[in-house]
Amino acid sequence: MLKKLELLLNKLQDVPLLAIRLALAYGFYEPAMKKLQDIHAIGDWFASLNIPAPYFQAYLATGTEILGVILLTLGLFTRIISFPLIITMIVAIVTVHWENGFSSGDNGFEIPLYYIIMLITLICFGSGRISLDHLLFRKNAKASD
Repeated sequence: MLKKLELLLNKLQDVPLLAIRLALAYGFYEPAMKKLQDIHAIGDWFASLNIPAPYFQAYLATGTEILGVILLTLGLFTRIISFPLIITMIVAIVTVHWENGFSSGDNGFEIPLYYIIMLITLICFGSGRISLDHLLFRKNAKASD
């Protein structure tokens, strides 16, 4: 009985991986679009936070988030895009959220921390079978065997 349950749960593991990818893509979408609407204002804001090369960093953060939305949604290069997204979240925590404490209600670091945990999960487990990663790279792995 327990073995059958374990097998069933193993088959379902791709569903939460898909849910994590889509939740993250949704979470990065609005901030990315806001940055894109007035990238110069983001550069000005980054300068006020003493972020080095603020306009370059504004474009880098915006590009990373937009690319992250696309790749996470598709499940393509999921492990790769997770690294720069984690860096973006760490910078957000250090420069904006840390001084507000943990609670998301106080603009604390709670949500960026959850994003980091979900991104680490994707790095460790991959994007799952409901992804382009699986479709493209699983076939290539089988062909080379």
